[in-house]
Amino acid sequence: MKKIIKTICLLGLVGLLAGNLTAGQKLTLSGSTTVLPIAQKGAEDFMKANPSVDVSVRGGGSGVGIQAIVDGTVDIGDSSRAAKAKEIATARGKGVTMFANIIAKDGICVIVNKANNINSINLDTLKKIYSGEILKWSDAGGSGGSLVVVSRDSSSGTFEVFNEKVLKGSKVREDALMLASNQAVLTTVASTPGAIGYVGLGYVTDEIKALVVNGITANKETVISGKYPISRPLYMYTNGDPKGLAKQFIDYIMSPEGQKMVEDQGFVAVK
Repeated sequence: MKKIIKTICLLGLVGLLAGNLTAGQKLTLSGSTTVLPIAQKGAEDFMKANPSVDVSVRGGGSGVGIQAIVDGTVDIGDSSRAAKAKEIATARGKGVTMFANIIAKDGICVIVNKANNINSINLDTLKKIYSGEILKWSDAGGSGGSLVVVSRDSSSGTFEVFNEKVLKGSKVREDALMLASNQAVLTTVASTPGAIGYVGLGYVTDEIKALVVNGITANKETVISGKYPISRPLYMYTNGDPKGLAKQFIDYIMSPEGQKMVEDQGFVAVK
């Protein structure tokens, strides 16, 4: 009975936030695969409360989401990194004002195959692994023979933040597997004994082992405080202050129930 009442209250809140919606209204989102679980569950809740509304959610990477806002092809661009000065300038030239709605926080988790005996790593060793200076697990404190380095591709906001905070501008080694999504990284690391990769906090499962980084475990407290060294905000970009259906959707994400949903997806609430 409590679960039924809770569901009714949630749907009532989403409906209240949505206000008077016209049948056939559409909302489109695209971008970050890190933000994707939040966007998908948010869309599911929103449409359940407002059956006449169609919310379309696609991935593609943070660069795709930001470019879509610049081009005016979506209502909300999901991103796991801040828009770059060049992107903001290009948008301005097209009459678009990039507005950053911070909807959650995240920690980029370094993950390895469960068979590996390593439990922790420091940023210096991580940089040497990803830049190609360290080639074997025996030189990095782990097991599994040769390293299989798994990275996100260059359209990924997760790649951009990892590059900034870990590689600090160094190039990723040429033999790294550059994958298009958090889930692809997770699956590859889980099935490859010598693999190392990185994913958003919400993607960590018991299929892999998440490493302690610089002596800090990624969790709600360390991400909020910024103590975890690879922490970041997550964004939903709009053209100017969110308006209309985009505002109503983001208002739901930022409501107490929406922020609980964020945490249910494995990320960190900002309110």
